[in-house]
Amino acid sequence: MEFGKTPNLDTVNFALPPGAPFNARVWAAVEPTPRNLSWQPQVYIGGPIWANKDYVGKVYPSTAKERDFLHYYTRQFNTIELNLTHYQIPTAGMIAKWKTEATGSPARPGFTYCPKFPQIISHERLLVASESLTDEFVNAILSLEEFLGMSFLQLPPSFGPEKWPVLETYLKSLPDELDVAVEFRHPDWFRPQIWNQTLERLHNLHRHVVITDVAGRRDVLHMGLSSPVLTLRFIANEGHPTDYSRADAWVQRLKTWFEKGLQTAYLFIHGGGDNDTAPELILYWTRQLNQHCGLNLREPVLQPKVVQGSLF
Repeated sequence: MEFGKTPNLDTVNFALPPGAPFNARVWAAVEPTPRNLSWQPQVYIGGPIWANKDYVGKVYPSTAKERDFLHYYTRQFNTIELNLTHYQIPTAGMIAKWKTEATGSPARPGFTYCPKFPQIISHERLLVASESLTDEFVNAILSLEEFLGMSFLQLPPSFGPEKWPVLETYLKSLPDELDVAVEFRHPDWFRPQIWNQTLERLHNLHRHVVITDVAGRRDVLHMGLSSPVLTLRFIANEGHPTDYSRADAWVQRLKTWFEKGLQTAYLFIHGGGDNDTAPELILYWTRQLNQHCGLNLREPVLQPKVVQGSLF
């Protein structure tokens, strides 16, 4: 079953928990930002996939071919959760294509790819004896240059707090210029004392943390930060009404966090299932962020899909 998916949404408490206690340390360490109309936080919002044929005629032109999907994606959204790299280390040719597709996009300047560490490193080797693979992956994604955003290291559910020394050693081995957010899945991490200590340790290492909002695992909605940078994976439920009420709650929380000093937010919106409904939800998030947080994010332009026979 897909991580955190539950068949009975009526039993889920979707309320956002309060922020983790360590967040106060993060806000206290943030340098005061200029209180003027010109300063805005950096907000990147997108989905987890560009290769979706359902987007043709809605997100992409009706004439779009599959080989052109990424080209059109980079002109509608300004980031992507790059799950492809979880399954293979990108080749030089792939990196070159990704850079080309994100170049010269006046509608979406500043597009960033946010690659996930390969599972052979994180899940199969559990961060051990993976130096050469890590070097290959890191060198590849660093060559994205200005198109590289947050990278994220998803730990397997079996990777518990007793393995912190392994994680610490691995994070210290990564170059300082690489932004890395860690996604924890073993439930023991979220015991209050352990979690507060983990956030402090990540803070000291200048590494970030992933928050996941998914129906069936409310513990991973830990609301903790180790830096003034948010990496959020928001997993919706295929257009269920709670997808939008949950988005509303997040926008209000982000408004508060921006006021406290949150500097950057990477927002990855999953529609659930095949992600057919993700574009509509991203559009909703964008509009609400602009309205309530005073942002000026460019909205994706979605066309209503024409259903055959609907004109008659």
